Amino acid sequence: MTAQRQKGLDGPGRVLPFLFVAVCLGLVGLPVAVWLDLRGLSEQILRLQATETGRLINDMMTFYAEEVVNHVVKAEVPVTVTHDFQDVPGAIPLPATLSLEIGRRVSAREGSISYRFVSDYPFKNREPHPLDAFEREALAELRARPVDAPRDPVVSMSGSILDRKVRIASPIVMAPACVQCHNSHPLSPKTDWAVGDVRGIQEITIHQPIRGNILAFKWLFSYLVVAAVTGFGVILIQGRQANLIRTMNRDLSTANQFLASVSSKIAKYLPPQIFRRIFSGEADVVVRTERKKLTIFFSDIKDFTASTERLQPEELTALLNEYFTEMAAIAERHGGTIDKFIGDAMLVFFGDPESRGVAGDARACLAMALEMQRRLTQLNVEWRRRGIATAFQARMGISTGYCNVGNFGSDDRMDYTIIGAAVNLAARLQQIAEPGGIMLSFETYAQVSGVVRAVELPPIQIKGIVGEIVCYRVEGPACEEGGEAVISEHLPGLDLHVDIRALDPAAADRARARLAEALTLLDARPAAAPSA
Repeated sequence: MTAQRQKGLDGPGRVLPFLFVAVCLGLVGLPVAVWLDLRGLSEQILRLQATETGRLINDMMTFYAEEVVNHVVKAEVPVTVTHDFQDVPGAIPLPATLSLEIGRRVSAREGSISYRFVSDYPFKNREPHPLDAFEREALAELRARPVDAPRDPVVSMSGSILDRKVRIASPIVMAPACVQCHNSHPLSPKTDWAVGDVRGIQEITIHQPIRGNILAFKWLFSYLVVAAVTGFGVILIQGRQANLIRTMNRDLSTANQFLASVSSKIAKYLPPQIFRRIFSGEADVVVRTERKKLTIFFSDIKDFTASTERLQPEELTALLNEYFTEMAAIAERHGGTIDKFIGDAMLVFFGDPESRGVAGDARACLAMALEMQRRLTQLNVEWRRRGIATAFQARMGISTGYCNVGNFGSDDRMDYTIIGAAVNLAARLQQIAEPGGIMLSFETYAQVSGVVRAVELPPIQIKGIVGEIVCYRVEGPACEEGGEAVISEHLPGLDLHVDIRALDPAAADRARARLAEALTLLDARPAAAPSA
């Protein structure tokens, strides 16, 4: 086994010189092959251009000999210049007529270059020139330019990957002599030409099929074939290093399994506290729980079922998502672990996986609940401004007690949650809370009594809880100066929320004036008739 491994390790030493020579040849061969092919392609294009140029010159010479020189030689009258030179003895064509005739002869042959002299104002005795979209757009663009602007041609590129076509349209500009002739000629369709106007276009079309030049890259193709053969040879040689490659694959497989395991763990946990513990390796993903003293928060929206009947599903979904987004942000800011959303209800607990102590967890939970109520009041105001009359009013319950917390479920699918009597108590306290109110259990109040104003309620019997329960209704946070710091009231026709600590002197004066106006209006309101 050792000899085989040593042989495998010595293999790369024998292959390296071959690879070095192959790489050097590849680096030198590629630019040489490209240069040879570019030279051949350049020669091929030059030959094509020379052939096309010769054809154009030959067509022009033939036309000149047959239609111009021949007319002049046979003429027995003075030579004249006219557009219908073929029907007039001794006549030679106008420049525009010459361009039209040359265009017909050039375009009549199959070649890579064609020429057109076209206008949308042909003489009445001539057939109208059919114009395609490019020609119409070119005419419109050239005529839209100022007279003193550069007369740059309009260029269009079209075609497929293997067949390209270039069209160049240059303007035919009216000179003084042309203006005089066209404005006075009886067959001219337009008699108000001005110097500098664009009468038409001279269009040159160059058609270059790329597929016809594919064979010009024979040296590059040969290089690629040689490179492919060399590559296959290297692959065959590397087959001797199979043992080393298998070892590397095993290492990569182990690393991939670790990454897959970490990804699977992260996917099972949503609360950021749990994510951080798993990512740092502090916690493992196994079905396991532990007993801890936690503070549990449970909230629910009053008359949510009725809201579903008053609002459209899209509006209700948007409001609920916005509500949960704001509440979740507050919970995370205060260090709460969001257990789950149940319809319109929300379950949050404090004390795991991070704890500030029983009293610290209870105070953080209470601060979170107070901020949630304040934020919900602000949201209701914002929603009302957006035309949504239905207001959300949340009832909240908080209890403190021992619970089982951890991973519940199966080995393949689990949920990080809590169970215990304290959870049930928080849910029941939420049910008896007033809309917009917060209810505390006795043990929670014992932990936060120094920071909250609360009213003790008579002992009550709660379904699912053995014995009577003493609970407290939260009035607001304790005020250092002995007065209420926050006043909040929500009734039909009344939406009041005053936070004394958040008001600066100017805002306090404005609030005082507005409250005085409200009192004046209330005093002036007619008294309601007594009910029968």
